[in-house]
Amino acid sequence: MRRLAEFIMRGRMQAIVVVAFASAIPMMFWLSAAAVSLVLLRRGLNDALSVIVWALLPAAVWAYFDDPRPLLGLLGTLSMAYILRATSSWSKTLLASVLIAVFFAWALGVAFAQPLASLAVELNALMPKMLAELYEQLSAEDRLQLQSLIVPVLTGLMASVLQLLCVISVILARYWQAVLYNPGGFAQEFKSLRLPKVIVFPLVFGMLFAPGLGIQAVILTPLCSVPLMFAGLAVVHGLIAKYRSGNFWLIGLYVGMVLFTQLIYPFLVVLAIVDSVFDFRGLRSQNNDSDSANGER
Repeated sequence: MRRLAEFIMRGRMQAIVVVAFASAIPMMFWLSAAAVSLVLLRRGLNDALSVIVWALLPAAVWAYFDDPRPLLGLLGTLSMAYILRATSSWSKTLLASVLIAVFFAWALGVAFAQPLASLAVELNALMPKMLAELYEQLSAEDRLQLQSLIVPVLTGLMASVLQLLCVISVILARYWQAVLYNPGGFAQEFKSLRLPKVIVFPLVFGMLFAPGLGIQAVILTPLCSVPLMFAGLAVVHGLIAKYRSGNFWLIGLYVGMVLFTQLIYPFLVVLAIVDSVFDFRGLRSQNNDSDSANGER
């Protein structure tokens, strides 16, 4: 990965080759997004514009052929990278990811309206078998409400996956930047990430209570959980570094995330929420974003 980052930063032509090639390959837009974000984080928006254009061109072709995800992913990642460069704040960047993901949900809902509707019909037909006796106990009104939730839930999940990939792309770009220009800077920056309560409480509200505001608000549940999950990862990294527990626990965590996502993901979300109140790592008196990984500040 370091060699790829060095190649990207060797010159404009090399960066263009990487971002254009990765953007043209199906489901590899995240690598293109990370590469162009590296240029943006290091060189700034003006110098990165020529590279950005070549990353967006293949993505625009994909959008023309009814797959807007590469284009949305690139635009979302670049927006987050720009915010990170301007503020050096992961908290603000993660919060912005929620707003960006809301736009994702709207765009994906429009682009995939027909496939989502068809899938909803199929799921509605399977619902009596999937829920068995529980479905029989529901009233007609409850069944209609359950059926009406399928499309928003599916849309929210699609948007949250895209949001997740965008954040990972920004993280990869920031990591590359630190490796090349400020070794160790990213590790310190990520370990000190802690979402303040002024951000956590709205995210918790959006995750738990926004669905009560209307059917379409259901999309906020997965979108609001993504920043909390990354903040939970930062807590684990910070605690392991603080108590020098070694990489064994980190390896176990990431293996567990792959094998037991339904357990580890909620655990990380809850951990981030609790850490915002109790501050396990003793960061309250520090500026979480004071150690920049860009090697320039």
